[in-house]
Formats: sequence, structure tokens, C-alpha cells
Amino acid sequence: MAIKVAFVGFRHGHINSLYGLLAGREDAEIVAACEEDAATRAALAESPVAITHDSYEAMLAEVDCDVVACGDYYGIRGERLIAALEAGRHVMADKPLCTRLSELDRIERLAADTGRRVGCMLDLCDAGPFQTLHRLLKEGVAGEVHTIHFDGQHPLNYGTRPGWYFEQGKHGGTINDLAIHAIDAIPWLTGRGVVEVTAARAWNARFLEHPSFQDGAVLMLRLDNGGAVTGDVSYLTPENHGYRMPSYWRFSISGSEGYVETSGHTDTVFVYAKGDDAVRAEPAGPARTAGYWEDYLADVAGRPDPEGLHTERVLRSSRQALAVQRAADSEVYPHRL
Repeated sequence: MAIKVAFVGFRHGHINSLYGLLAGREDAEIVAACEEDAATRAALAESPVAITHDSYEAMLAEVDCDVVACGDYYGIRGERLIAALEAGRHVMADKPLCTRLSELDRIERLAADTGRRVGCMLDLCDAGPFQTLHRLLKEGVAGEVHTIHFDGQHPLNYGTRPGWYFEQGKHGGTINDLAIHAIDAIPWLTGRGVVEVTAARAWNARFLEHPSFQDGAVLMLRLDNGGAVTGDVSYLTPENHGYRMPSYWRFSISGSEGYVETSGHTDTVFVYAKGDDAVRAEPAGPARTAGYWEDYLADVAGRPDPEGLHTERVLRSSRQALAVQRAADSEVYPHRL
């Protein structure tokens, strides 16, 4: 039987990919779609998205659904998900789930009390290079992991990026926005937990028109074995190069037995093994198409994959991303996780 999904909020384009995915699957039925923002509703008029409601409260009351999927602006997502959980629905969201730790606390309590499941569109780990990197690290090509560096810089694309990004209270911070992908991926890739925010900064570097917007964002984390993670998720990539930069979601990992590197824009994982003069170029395997959705269905069915994207992992990754963002905003660190 197909799971019934109602959508709320289309103010970030990522949610359109989930809508399109589910529209083509037999295991899901889209039963409603709500957009309260009039301008966004008008923009969707020529799209495949069929808006059925302009009131989220009315949709929750009127529509029989199993899951509410949310792609609204970041600052309202926590409120949207809490309302759905209180109404007895499972929830799925684009990242981030929310922008406040107090909201995440409420989401976590509701999920535990009701047995409803929480999903997130964290799809980086589904990409072919990272599927292959995960396998190689499990096979021990790097040995004990000591350092990880990731680059996740993005172009800002001002003028086409949604305007709410730059409105007070609607974005919630660039680390929470972007670094959650890496924070979620690192334990899955390496088997190592993240236990401390050693340092973090999020600041207005060059986009002076909106001084409260954090276009600079960097961090340093401590792993549970004493290793270190450094990362850069600034909105500083030149717009004319877009997402084509070779550093886009590049992960470089050093361990006791070697060094491995790959990125979101390569079909190869490079292995520099200790004692081997030749570089091993391991072809990246296929992407795990719709992997996050498959994991979510298993979780809802009560059969979560221990290595998959289940509720507990989504909540842990979200909490850590919010904690790093808070450390950057408050400039209080080290901060234990």
C-alpha cells in the first residue's frame, strides 16, 4: 500500500525534487500540497506541483495523510514539523529540520512519545563517490582516521536565491544550512563520532548589502578518538563557476594507513596507501538513487537500517549542526557535544 504524503511549503527548491521523486513512485501517493505564500503559489502555477491548500492548519485538519513533507523557509520548519507530529503524522523535511535547539527538543520528544518517524533529505551519502568512499574506509584503506577536511563552499547566486535567506530570523545560519551534510556523513563514512566543537566562525565576509547574513562559515571539530575535522561551508564560490568547482563537497581523510580523497564532482576515489608508491584510483560506483527515501520507508515500517538515515541519526546530526551554529554565533568553545 502506498504511503500518503502531504506537502507544506515550497519556498526552497530542494523540496521540488522530493515531490518529483514521489510523483513517479508506486510506494507513495501525494494527497495534498499547501503553500501559504501567495508569490510562491503564483510561481508554482506552471510547475508540476499541484497546490491544494493555502492554509497549513486546514490541510492538517482536512487531509488524510501518513507523512507531512516540509520545504518551507528554514525559520518556520520546526513549527511546521511540530504541528504535524502533534497531529499524529510522520514527518520528512529538506535540511535543516529547524533553526532552534528548543524546536529540535520538542520534535525529539514528540517522535519518542508518539512513535512517529523523522526523515530528512540528506542525500550527500547517496552519491556514488561517497558510497564508494564508505566501502573503502570500512575495508580499512586509511586505517585509524586522524584528520578529515571537507570543502562545501557554495555560490550565493544573489538575485535568484530566495529572498527570505536575507530576512531576519528566516535562515538561521550558514553552518546549520550547509555543514549538516558533512556532520551527518562523517560518522557514517568513518565510524567515528563527533564529540566537540573546537572552534567555529560564521560571519559576513563580503556580502555587505545584508550584514546579518553569514556568507563566511568555517569550523573545527574533535572526533571521539581525538582526531580532528576542519571544514569550510562558506557562500563564497564565484557565481560564474557555480557548483562546478572541483572542491565542491570534497572530503580528504588521513589515517594511520593512508590518505583518501573524493568529491561530489568526480567519478573516482583516490587512495594513497602507506607503503604503496602508486596512487590507487578507485572508480566510484553508482549513486544510491532515492536512498534517503528508501531509508525513510524502512524506518516508518519499523525496520530501520542500522547504517541508514533513520530517525535517531537525523535527530543526532541536526542537534550537532545546531550546536556548532550556536557555538559560532556565541563564540563560546570548546563546546562538548
